[in-house]
Amino acid sequence: MGKLRILIADDHAMVREGTRKLLEQEGDFEVVAEVADGEEAVKAACEFAPDIAIIDIAMPRMDGIEATKQIKARCPGTAVLILSAYDDDQFVFSLLESGAAGYLLKRAQSRELIASIRAVSEGESVLDPSVIRKVVNRFKPAGARMISPEASIGELTEREMKILKLMTRGLGNKEIAADLGLSIRTIQAHVGQIFDKLKVSSRTEAVVLALKKNLVSLDTPSSVG
Repeated sequence: MGKLRILIADDHAMVREGTRKLLEQEGDFEVVAEVADGEEAVKAACEFAPDIAIIDIAMPRMDGIEATKQIKARCPGTAVLILSAYDDDQFVFSLLESGAAGYLLKRAQSRELIASIRAVSEGESVLDPSVIRKVVNRFKPAGARMISPEASIGELTEREMKILKLMTRGLGNKEIAADLGLSIRTIQAHVGQIFDKLKVSSRTEAVVLALKKNLVSLDTPSSVG
């Protein structure tokens, strides 16, 4: 397998340099571009087609929210991982609904960032614990009930509903496979079907939509990714 191609977008040169040096210590990572604003991030994503775009929120010319929207629209194969100092509700939900696959705060440890990049590259979600709490609290008032199967979006099967619930609790493919006694390949196939039926492109989008529409019971997740 080839290296994971990564784009870094942050308006602070020291942050870009530090992140690049950290990532380049990993033998299977390759930083293909570094940019200082949102417009350049979109251009670089279109030009280099990176596997992962690490995007800050507060950037000149175009913020991370709009950059994420445009990258996902123009380069759907690029997964966006937000790395920001901010976890305000307006940023969190705008970015998750824009298609970001993960949301980490800059206080995260180096090993967490490395693990998050690998998880996102495999189609998993990565959310900072404070972001998970916001997602749970945001949708609590909507109710924690399971809606009837005939009302579920995309007519998910019973097994797909179970997998979606486990995804909402924060389990990755390996944990879900172990929980259900199935192979990882089988879980991956089911996750793909869930994405197709819900018309989403990431686990994060699927989780947010599931909570919005009461597709799953609302258990406080312990981790995601």
